[in-house]
Amino acid sequence: MLRQGAVRWSRVRLLRSTTSCALHSGDTSKNNKNNAAVDSKNAPSDSKYRETVLLPKTELPMKLAGQKLLDKELEIQKAVTMLLCRASAMLRQGAVRWSRVRLLRSTTSCALHSGDTSKNNKNNAAVDSKNAPSDSKYRETVLLPKTELPMKLAGQKLLDKELEIQKSCGFSELYAWQRERKAKKEFCLHDGPPYANGDPHVGHALNKILKDIRNRFEVLRGRRVHYLPGWDCHGLPIELKALGELGAQGLSPLQIRKKAREFAERAIERQRSSFERWGVMADWSQSYYTFDGKYEAKQLGVFHDMHQKCVSFSSGTDLEGGVCSHPTIPGRESPLLPANHVTMLKGTGLVHTAPAHGMDDYSVASQFKLPVDCLVDEDGNFTESAGPELHSKSVLGDGTQAVIAMLRDTKALLKEEEIVHSYPYDWRTKKPVIIRASKQWFVNTGSIKDRAQEVLKKVRVIPESARSSLLAMLDRRTYWCISRQRSWGVPIPVFYHRESGEPLINRHTVEHLSMLFEKHGSDCWWELPLEQLLPAEVLKKSKVAEVQDYEKGEDVLDIWFDSGTSWAAVLDEPDRCADVYLEGKDQLGGWFQSSLLTSVAVRKKAPYRTLVVHGFTLSDAGDKMSKSLGNVVDPDVVINGGQDPSLSPPYGADTLRWWVAESNVFSEVTIGPSVLNAAHESINKLRNTLRFMVGNLRGFEPQKHSVSSQEMFVIDQYMLHLLQEFSIKVTDAYTEYDFGKVIRLLQAFVSRDLSSFYFSIIKDRLYCDAETSHQRRSCLTVLDEVLDAVTRSIAPILPHLAEEIYQHTPGRPESETLFRSGYIKASSLWKKPGLVEAVEGACAIRDSFLSSIPGRNAAEFDLTIAIEPGLFFELMESLQEMPCSSTSQLCELMMTSQTSLLTTLPRDLPADALTVRGSFLINLEGGDIMEESSYKVAAVPCARSRCPRCRKFTSEIPGSPCPRCLEVIATAVL
Repeated sequence: MLRQGAVRWSRVRLLRSTTSCALHSGDTSKNNKNNAAVDSKNAPSDSKYRETVLLPKTELPMKLAGQKLLDKELEIQKAVTMLLCRASAMLRQGAVRWSRVRLLRSTTSCALHSGDTSKNNKNNAAVDSKNAPSDSKYRETVLLPKTELPMKLAGQKLLDKELEIQKSCGFSELYAWQRERKAKKEFCLHDGPPYANGDPHVGHALNKILKDIRNRFEVLRGRRVHYLPGWDCHGLPIELKALGELGAQGLSPLQIRKKAREFAERAIERQRSSFERWGVMADWSQSYYTFDGKYEAKQLGVFHDMHQKCVSFSSGTDLEGGVCSHPTIPGRESPLLPANHVTMLKGTGLVHTAPAHGMDDYSVASQFKLPVDCLVDEDGNFTESAGPELHSKSVLGDGTQAVIAMLRDTKALLKEEEIVHSYPYDWRTKKPVIIRASKQWFVNTGSIKDRAQEVLKKVRVIPESARSSLLAMLDRRTYWCISRQRSWGVPIPVFYHRESGEPLINRHTVEHLSMLFEKHGSDCWWELPLEQLLPAEVLKKSKVAEVQDYEKGEDVLDIWFDSGTSWAAVLDEPDRCADVYLEGKDQLGGWFQSSLLTSVAVRKKAPYRTLVVHGFTLSDAGDKMSKSLGNVVDPDVVINGGQDPSLSPPYGADTLRWWVAESNVFSEVTIGPSVLNAAHESINKLRNTLRFMVGNLRGFEPQKHSVSSQEMFVIDQYMLHLLQEFSIKVTDAYTEYDFGKVIRLLQAFVSRDLSSFYFSIIKDRLYCDAETSHQRRSCLTVLDEVLDAVTRSIAPILPHLAEEIYQHTPGRPESETLFRSGYIKASSLWKKPGLVEAVEGACAIRDSFLSSIPGRNAAEFDLTIAIEPGLFFELMESLQEMPCSSTSQLCELMMTSQTSLLTTLPRDLPADALTVRGSFLINLEGGDIMEESSYKVAAVPCARSRCPRCRKFTSEIPGSPCPRCLEVIATAVL
């Protein structure tokens, strides 16, 4: 050991002499019997004074040779072994506390290894059985990772931890905090309002979590995020449910509206509670609602602007024409006209025409200027104009029999029989649809669609394939009916002259109504008298007659107009343009389009810069979800578990979020037990990898102990190089809304680059080198950077886990949370292409070596690498300066007990040596330097004994630690 220089004692305590002798450095007297070295030049010439001179003296032999040399080496080994035994005994008795143990003392601490855990340890201790010493007397000297971070969380503990994280890390305050901070850039994601008509479902989860992932990513990057969650609160479905609850007929509009509002408010509260539980970041007290007075007032302004620009108009003008006869009304004539929708392939080729009750018939009437008389009222009954025989009868009920009787009486009925034919049904009520013409308000999309298509070309669409669908839908749309004959909605702000029916709408009327709506809400349209809705000063400005000459309209605006004008009510001035709208593909013909049309009509520009379109959710079998099929997945059950935990265990919010991120959201997204269980297992694997790093970093103080990248081991610098590449790719994937790619990059980096590669290489350094050694702190510095980067990279997707890990991160300021501390801090200085060639060249050699010993432990072999002189040899020489070493960086990469680097293989290789050849192509300076070099590898079984502490075959004495381990143990004892 002394000869090899493996041990250097700080003081020569073991060799202290009781009768030292005088000596002089470097110049010795060969004749001195006591081995005393006398400086003859400076020593007194008179012998009687010689003893008074303090010449150097020692019992250390000047020279050892032959048997004396061998005996002395054995004596030193025995002495050190005895010292080690005494140290072990002191450890067992608790007389010595290692500095590492002292730093990591914890009542619930546990040793761990990434991904490989012991389930039987009562203290939740996960021990790396492969690397932990088998001899218990050395176990306490190995620096195994320890942490209080639980190995896994499940059941109620998982749910409690997520709720605790949300509270302690200020999830509910994060949005307001980031809005108040100074930032150079702002990011606006405009929330398409979900419909407030029921409980939250997995479609909501998919949409809201996708938005939140991007918003959290932007917060981490230091931008101020503008995100106001909203709800679409009007419309027929809500009104029908409100009427169903009331269970009464003949209700006033205000009674219906009151009940509808209450129903919507209850649905909003249930949805909001779920969105918060999913970890969606927002200021929930600042949400927007389409039934809010301020919102409605902005909507009236958009309607008026469109009316002023002649984009919206009212129809129903009488048309002229008519020539032939009618089968049941004597004296009435009707023309016989050609029509493209009538052919000889079906029927007689002659059909009756009802212009008010079908699009084909209406088109014929429009072409030939026929009157459009509607004989059916809003309840589906014949009107008085249909005649006394049909008045008040149901069109699809007793009215049918009455018509047949009338035809029979006039002898116009040739044959009567029941047939089955295609007929439109309402998808909600499952009842036949009755088509009827009525006076409506329209948007003339034909006048603005060219401009809309033009501005859409400047919008980024993800995926790009969705652009053609949106353009095609715009091209087919000629008119947009924006009026509805219901009670629950925003009233169209128009008054009609009682005699002429002429509409009254102008800037003065709309501004006054907007003021009333903002103050009282749109209920005032029904609550206030006409004199307050249309006061004298407004009439005067409008230059019209008395208020008694007018009546207010009874139509309400289409809910797509409702939500389509949200850009005017929610987005900030003066631009009023969001960075992104993110919704499901059904919004290509819905909110995306209505927002575009209203914005282009008023401002000739799109309200968004980017559109992100995601697919629908399906069962894990790929079927549409249906309660009747029993395949509906409730996000609340996903998080909190079902009645039978064995069938529906609680997965927590992060599993739901992982499912969203992992899915290919640009197509249909499947969800079910197998998908969720796989997501949960993926999170557990990631958790244990992070836990491994946390456990090794316990006691590491980055500001004090970090090693600069220039002074690191080459493999550590290489890991930082990979980390920088990973950080860039992850950032790009988030920017592209490709969160599935983020997951794939993360899993590849964790499993391939960390667990399978880096961790397996550095574990010997982590566990068995001296705690304060440079080489150990080198890899701890890298682990600290990797832990920080990986935690931040997953934070937008798994905020609960990320914050939990961050609470255990070394050097974290007290009470600081991850989302308030910034994004990945990868440095461009970490990128070192030349260094990559050295490491990857060594890895190529290692792969060749490992392929020659399948299933065996690399540490059981001594490896000889032979490379001809050249660039490749120089690269490997940068990893190992000595011809033979058991502690070099090259040996660490090979994971062998000893590695030799030569220019040729020795001729006297043993018969059991395993040899293999290979080559490596060096590519430097972007291809300017390319050189293919061959190498040879010879592996022979280790000649030395297995060290009971580090398990490498580097021990000189069987059962005794190797020189490296002896030095570490002795240093710790001293």
